[in-house]
Amino acid sequence: MDIALELCDTFFFDYLYSAVLPAQPAPYLLKNGFGNSTIEALKVASTWQYSPASKYLSWTPRDAAWTSQLPRDNAYRQFFSLFLIMWLAGALIYFIIATLSYVYIFDKTTFKHPKFLQNQVRMEISQAVHSMPYMSALTAPFFLAEVRGYSKLYDAPSEAPFPWYNLLQFPLFLLFTDCFVYFIHRGLHHPSIYKTLHKPHHKWIMPTPYAAIAFHPVDGWAQSIPYHVFPFIFPLQKFAYLALFLFIQIWTVFIHDGEYVANSPIINGAACHTMHHLYFNYNYGQYTTLWDRLGGSYRKPNEELFSRESKMGKKEWERQCKEMEEKVLEVEGVDDRSYGPVAEERKTK
Repeated sequence: MDIALELCDTFFFDYLYSAVLPAQPAPYLLKNGFGNSTIEALKVASTWQYSPASKYLSWTPRDAAWTSQLPRDNAYRQFFSLFLIMWLAGALIYFIIATLSYVYIFDKTTFKHPKFLQNQVRMEISQAVHSMPYMSALTAPFFLAEVRGYSKLYDAPSEAPFPWYNLLQFPLFLLFTDCFVYFIHRGLHHPSIYKTLHKPHHKWIMPTPYAAIAFHPVDGWAQSIPYHVFPFIFPLQKFAYLALFLFIQIWTVFIHDGEYVANSPIINGAACHTMHHLYFNYNYGQYTTLWDRLGGSYRKPNEELFSRESKMGKKEWERQCKEMEEKVLEVEGVDDRSYGPVAEERKTK
């Protein structure tokens, strides 16, 4: 994350902190702000000296990098900057990927499903937007520890433990996070915490791509912990880390988009995750079905989901609704969701 922080510092944060907390004393020239001699004096006096985050990609600091009371290496400044990056950049990525999926992939026939909620898309977006700043604040300490040098992130491929590790880090990351997300996710279904933390995400029986991060903030943060812990345990190349961060966002949208492409006994795709949203206590995994199989929680997706005609057919929907209504009473005690008119009529019978 130090690469992203350097980028944002150079083009935004240096100017923000210089304006809000200018260096003291501030001997301004009449029109030109800090004089050249003053800038040079501030550079000499500064406890912070520029060192690029990566030898492959860096940005030369502008004068504003030295004209604030908070130098770039100030921990409080770094925390607040990382919080904003996580919040705003995360929101931008979420809206771009979810919207592209919603427009070009998501099957709008889902709107007619008996368990699709009234105003669901708006509610998914509202919950996600509400949770983002809290999840970002909880995540920022991990990023702060990274940029302050406590992780095992490395820059040059030659710094890897051995040459093949530059390739092996990808499956290792996926296996590690898949395992621990499974146990965290399954733990969130424990009756003592499910209704408080995880039920908000299970409000969406038939989710859209916008449900990808429509969580209670502690729930969303808890399930992200393995991603942030990994580089403190295992070496991880900096650009690989950024690429994997983007991949996670895409995958999270992918498993909520309702396009059942991966009919695989190994991949925990959208079909598997739909089984989870419908029937609650199955398919907790993130990428694969491995840990669900080992933990006895794997449920094979209905074959009907892989045919466009049958997955949106009345017979399949009725079967889903019948079992879902039994499961929701078992897990939640009462179904307090507000469905569309047809479903509400069915619910009152």
